[in-house]
Amino acid sequence: MNKKIINALKYTSLLGVGILLLWLTFKGQDLQKVYNDIKEANWWWVGLSMLCGFLAFLSRAIRWVMLLEPLGYKPRLLMTSYALMIGYFANLAIPRIGEITRCGILSKTEKIPMNSLIGTVIVERVIDLVLLILSILTVTLLEFDTLKKFLADYVIGPMANDSSGGFNPLKLIALIGVVAVLVISYRLLKKSGKFESLFIKINDLFRGIGEGIKTVMNLKNTGAFIAHTLFIWVMYFVMTYVCFFALKSTAHLGAKEGLFTLVAGGLGMTAPVQGGIGAYHWIVSRGLTLFDIPLDDGVVFATLVHTSQTFLVVVLGLLSMVLLFIANRKKAKNEQAQ
Repeated sequence: MNKKIINALKYTSLLGVGILLLWLTFKGQDLQKVYNDIKEANWWWVGLSMLCGFLAFLSRAIRWVMLLEPLGYKPRLLMTSYALMIGYFANLAIPRIGEITRCGILSKTEKIPMNSLIGTVIVERVIDLVLLILSILTVTLLEFDTLKKFLADYVIGPMANDSSGGFNPLKLIALIGVVAVLVISYRLLKKSGKFESLFIKINDLFRGIGEGIKTVMNLKNTGAFIAHTLFIWVMYFVMTYVCFFALKSTAHLGAKEGLFTLVAGGLGMTAPVQGGIGAYHWIVSRGLTLFDIPLDDGVVFATLVHTSQTFLVVVLGLLSMVLLFIANRKKAKNEQAQ
């Protein structure tokens, strides 16, 4: 089967999973009420949330520059920011493609080898995973009973319950995901016909990871790097927490509930679907019910947060594409004039 067709089927199936989760989230909801509640939200708080998201993106760009410095590269912060935002924008179309996209853009504009860039991105993801795990552990300590009930009601319970014999969407999603990964992996390996190329790619990948680890161990300013890492996650927390005040139904919730929602939303955004669509809505809306928030109000909150942050990514992504195009065109004209 043609590789393009395989990729199309892969991403279509992932989008289908997201749409299924979105349908499950809004199933039985009064859509007119959801729309009216979002319309009546306090958009000053939503704007503050989006500002926090923007600051987190900017801090990520600065941190990426810091990771590349020990390798002997000093990319321009503006170009790094453009590459980062276009990468996030690309993730809305194809999950995880944004990491390759932003590396490709920065490699072309700043003349940095792809392996080095990919290595630093992998290190970033490892750091993010560590911070997410630490957040989960913190939530476990602060809200152990709540987290246990959440897992029992919405994760372990549905996956283990076979007594009803009815339709179980979670099992169907898991099955589709496993089958898709196995089929696609087999097709790609079979089509290549050369396992040597696979080993070469794996070797290059590990070499890039090694370079990424090297950057962390040779940072010029470790304190600033740690500060940016913590700042990014504080902004993630704040941009979720302040949205509580945008709705009357969630305005009474506190910092612990905000941290729980951040963790739940983080898990939803790690799902391999475009922009976390459906997965974020489902997990956050169900999670808020543990704090006595009605499901319909939880759906409104999840939709408000996800939509506002997606809007931010779209605007910044498109703006970055335009500005990058203008910068490249100006650079090309200057080179021709010389």
